[in-house]
Amino acid sequence: MLSSVRGSAGLLRSCISPLSKPSSLSSTVSRSIPTPLARHTVLPNRTYATEIWKNTTNSDIEKALSRTENIFKTYKPITPGIRHLKRPLSPHLYKGRPVRMLTIPKRKKGGRNADGHITVRHRGGGHKQRIRTLDFLRMTPGVHDIVRIEYDPGRSAHIALLRNRDPNAEGTEKWSYIVATEGMRAGDQVQSFRQGIPEGFIPGFESPKEAADLEANGGEDASSHSLALGILRSMTLLPGNVLPLKLIPPGTVINSISLKPEGPAILVRSAGTFGQVVSHEENGRYVHVRLQSGEVRKVLRECCATIGKVSNPLWKNRSLGKAGRARWLGRRPSVRGVAMNACDHPHGGGRGKSKSNKHPVSIWGWGTKGTRTRRPGPKGPKNSNKMVVRERPRGKEKRTS
Repeated sequence: MLSSVRGSAGLLRSCISPLSKPSSLSSTVSRSIPTPLARHTVLPNRTYATEIWKNTTNSDIEKALSRTENIFKTYKPITPGIRHLKRPLSPHLYKGRPVRMLTIPKRKKGGRNADGHITVRHRGGGHKQRIRTLDFLRMTPGVHDIVRIEYDPGRSAHIALLRNRDPNAEGTEKWSYIVATEGMRAGDQVQSFRQGIPEGFIPGFESPKEAADLEANGGEDASSHSLALGILRSMTLLPGNVLPLKLIPPGTVINSISLKPEGPAILVRSAGTFGQVVSHEENGRYVHVRLQSGEVRKVLRECCATIGKVSNPLWKNRSLGKAGRARWLGRRPSVRGVAMNACDHPHGGGRGKSKSNKHPVSIWGWGTKGTRTRRPGPKGPKNSNKMVVRERPRGKEKRTS
């Protein structure tokens, strides 16, 4: 019996040893085993199943984590002020000072008017700033080079410094600031077509004709004009370029929209915002544009807009981290109404934390949580705003959309 046990142990060792030494097995197989068996491949080392999955990771989770880490900059919480500090990463921003001749000093008034009365609450203090003068007209034609992308303390979006290629341009005609479009970087080129398409820009396209008239011609002219129109759109519909709304096809994302043919850009200028061309009126004067709020509005066909989306879309997700950082920006504390006296606020007074069973109102007495104080657009007073085609969604409509 003992001999059988020894024999089985020896057999087990002989079976295990080849698996631990594949090199010796291959050498012995090549020498002793006949040629038909030598063609079989040798199995690799056997390991536990846990070691197989030890070095594998979930790619989706890893991508999500790397994406969030790359979007925002967070800090090791060595102080309470930076524990919750979260800033969007913008490595492309210029770290120097702005162009001096394109700025003017900002004289702070602390929210007070000429009589010294506070007309805007919660303002005062803050770091000294200079106002960047931006070109919202974009009247100068020709190609402009983007020198750099800069931070602007006066707005949520980033700004871009442009250089005019005209050798005769000097001063503010050569250098200008504009609202940066998402994806815009130093070295890019932008162009303004506010004064129309220049002669000879595209063979087969005549500048006096409108884009809508090109497809109206019949025969061979229609195909040639449609080809020229397609080439024109491919050359002009680029982020940062300025075009009249009549030359922008429906569905295009736009920003910095003007409301007068010769006026400056007024709508859609905040960080991450964009509008969209909905439709062109047939034989009409207006173009329907959907704004960031969801409102659809009529805008004159001759008004201009910038192609693309406004830069710095992650600005709304930032976290200042501490109250002192808000003070650096010139924001003073806001006091709750229930913490005031009865003479200072409708929610003030009483014993304990009590609003006296009232509807929430502002310090001036009007409803502050959803109460409509005006009705613009088609549902409002007669001729209140003829340009609004559809009001922005509110309440249940906004939640379902």
